[in-house]
Amino acid sequence: MVTVAHRPVRAAAVVTVSAALVLGAFATPASGTQSSVPAGRPAPPAPSTSVGYGGAVASVDAEASAAGLEVLRKGGNAADAAVATAAALGVTEPYSAGIGGGGYFVYFDAATGTVSTIDGRETAPAGMTSTSFIDMATGKPYAFADAVSSGLSVGVPGTLATWQTALDRFGTRSLKDMLKPAVLLATRGFRVDATFAQQTADNQKRFAQFPATAALFLPNGAPPAVGSTFTNPDLARTLREISLRGTDAFYRGAIADEIASVVQHPQTVAGAQLPAYPGSMTAEDIANYSVREQAPTRIDYRGLDVYGMAPSSSGGTTVGESLNILENFDLSAANTPQSLHLYLEATAHAFADRGAYVGDPAFVDVPTETLLSQGFADARACVIDPDAASVKPVAAAPLDASGCLAAAAAAQPDTENISTTHLSVVDRWGNAVAYTLTIEQTGGSGMTVPGRGFLLNNELTDFNFAPASPTDPNLPAAGKRPRSSMSPTIVLDHGAVRYVVGSPGGSTIITTVTQVLVNRIDLGMTLPQAVAAPRASQRNTAAVAAEPAFLAAYQAQLTPFGHQFTTMAEIGAVAAIEVSPNGLMTAVAEPVRRGGGTGLVVQPAN
Repeated sequence: MVTVAHRPVRAAAVVTVSAALVLGAFATPASGTQSSVPAGRPAPPAPSTSVGYGGAVASVDAEASAAGLEVLRKGGNAADAAVATAAALGVTEPYSAGIGGGGYFVYFDAATGTVSTIDGRETAPAGMTSTSFIDMATGKPYAFADAVSSGLSVGVPGTLATWQTALDRFGTRSLKDMLKPAVLLATRGFRVDATFAQQTADNQKRFAQFPATAALFLPNGAPPAVGSTFTNPDLARTLREISLRGTDAFYRGAIADEIASVVQHPQTVAGAQLPAYPGSMTAEDIANYSVREQAPTRIDYRGLDVYGMAPSSSGGTTVGESLNILENFDLSAANTPQSLHLYLEATAHAFADRGAYVGDPAFVDVPTETLLSQGFADARACVIDPDAASVKPVAAAPLDASGCLAAAAAAQPDTENISTTHLSVVDRWGNAVAYTLTIEQTGGSGMTVPGRGFLLNNELTDFNFAPASPTDPNLPAAGKRPRSSMSPTIVLDHGAVRYVVGSPGGSTIITTVTQVLVNRIDLGMTLPQAVAAPRASQRNTAAVAAEPAFLAAYQAQLTPFGHQFTTMAEIGAVAAIEVSPNGLMTAVAEPVRRGGGTGLVVQPAN
């Protein structure tokens, strides 16, 4: 049964939506999902960084950040604003997030000084087994590219249950009111930017294989044009239905039946080029979904308390272990090349342990306490050479050893995709939310629920298709959550919020969050500089993935350490907030990556 209580709503005032909420919005076209009419008057500037007081929101999207900020202005708290922002992202970032997916919600309550988390990760249906991704005809795993666009890849969505639980536990507003900005956005539409158009074009061949997806996202058989207005009346109707009937409208009844039908019987065009394997998800699987409320991970780094998401996410343990390893070294801008070398070494070793030990703790014994202990990190750090890159590290074993830890078998590489989205919120009372949500690959499974306006996820491809080791913790099983890299992070300084950080990017999320924290805390950058700085990601691979700007700045200096590099166009898309001791808030989003994001504050500083 879905664990979302329906308690009376505290201060359930209707949140009004100002004209500025939907930047460039205008009345819905009479028909279709795209209009070539310019989107109203020119949109006001959407700054990537804002500084001020009274509350802050940062996300990848201007309309979504504006939706959250409006909630804060009307007296809502951080949890309320986070849900409104997330719902709006489901409209404007439909290839990265939405009600067909899941995520992880981290909340800091300033009144009690406690950090809580909600695990809203998707779950495998009851019919899934450890060999579900094995082709019985060949005895080999399905090709990843084939499995992605299929019913087999779809996990039971957890996003709506997360929103309702967050509002019940932490919020002051109703889900109905927090969905209103998203309903307005879906009805009136949003201006298509270059990122949305490019993401559609990149998935055009895949989307064209599914009639419902093609009808929605390929109007007139082509991606929507930059500058046109994209509307989603089907999603607006779906969200209105959920607003009126609550989350039972999604997890029980017609919508659940329709999701199960799409998963079990994927509908493709005649002569489709995709196998679109059927999945086993049933309406009962959907009705039985529940979020997990659990303790966060916590480590001390340079005197700051760093809180993250415990397994089934590997984010909290791997960011935490990486920082604990770095605690053994002096990092500074005075010796940036060696500091970056040590950062790369720390994440490489932490990723080796992640692959060997982290999975869904309801199914495997995850040594979370050990992975987060400073003693364990010290033992890992003592095998790191400050002047030379390691040969590909392997997991530490045994875990209870003292001194320098010996090596165990290497783990299988990740197939986690680079999409997803993140939002950060702090309110006037000092409450904070770090929330990362996703449908996995850009465009998820590629399958839209007909008439409902949202894509289904492909999260189950985050499982290992075949055993990576005799004790692989991330094989599929009925009801199991696949391992994730999502790393929503809240950093406290003497019990008050200092930083709220997160990012999309698949397994590069972990390194992105770690690098931003190192940039800010150790290398002396401001938060906007820490977010904008070029990135590199070492996830226990032979070569370091690095952005072109990172290679231009540091490759020559890091090559003597023994690092090899491969180029990645972009790594992550951070949304972060810093709160100074005097309450000044700096909301920061990417200035360039993924088309740039928007950081907003309630009362801008002069």
